[in-house]
Amino acid sequence: MSAVEMPVEKTITPPEAGRDVGEPYELIIESGRAERHYWLDLWRYRELFQVLAWRDIAVRYKQTVIGAAWAIVRPFLTMVVFTIVFGKLAQLPSDGTAPYALMVFAGMLPWSFFATAVADASNSLISNANLVGKVYFPRLIVPTAAVMVAFVDFLIGFVILIALMIWYQFAPGWQVLFLPVFAFIAFTASIGIGVWITALNVKYRDFRYVIPFMVQMGLYVSPVGFSSNVIPDQWRLLYSLNPMVGVIDGFRWCLLGGESRLYWPGLALSLGVAAFFLWFGVRQFRKMEKSFADLI
Repeated sequence: MSAVEMPVEKTITPPEAGRDVGEPYELIIESGRAERHYWLDLWRYRELFQVLAWRDIAVRYKQTVIGAAWAIVRPFLTMVVFTIVFGKLAQLPSDGTAPYALMVFAGMLPWSFFATAVADASNSLISNANLVGKVYFPRLIVPTAAVMVAFVDFLIGFVILIALMIWYQFAPGWQVLFLPVFAFIAFTASIGIGVWITALNVKYRDFRYVIPFMVQMGLYVSPVGFSSNVIPDQWRLLYSLNPMVGVIDGFRWCLLGGESRLYWPGLALSLGVAAFFLWFGVRQFRKMEKSFADLI
């Protein structure tokens, strides 16, 4: 019996990328095919990823007075508060000769991206319950699209950074060439932790209350408002178990022209933790993915 004659179920789905709308086609659904071709399906459904990401970007600031400017206002006001509290009142030192406000904002950029990505991704499947329960597609697309929206805010936040550098007449050094590397690490940590919490949030709705608390606490335990150099040496490696410590230190090293020195053992540990969460988060998401439609 040839492969064409095997008993299979046939159905019609929306046209894939690269095919004309009117062109006839058929999709053969085989038992276990979704598991074998899961990663290939992520590429095949890239148009759905683009649609979800663009939709979330369009509705994020819909019916707001200042629109996308909120992506600038929030980190700017947080930077001002942290500069006053930690720099003026607590008299904590900056990194080298870098202005304290610039040091704070160099850490605020990756943290805001991470916090927004995790918070938005965790609720993405529940907010798309109608879509998840009706048609097949790799569910991993939904939280990763939410992370991409947070990345757009991250890019908008660079406007403030450039303005601050011009204001303080502070030019980055050659280290700025490595900035995309640390942005990629921040992206990796956000997706790994984000998809893991997304899966947990579908099964245990307690996480809708836990996640905002975790994000708020993470802001204060991460070196956003202060430099990692104030951490005692005996605790510095343990402190780097927070993957955002290495990312924030790396951003400052790139943007402050080497004024903020890298703590290499801590950076290596943060990279290892981020890689672990990427593997663990995707693995847990895949294990729980089959039950999402029933749980939602």
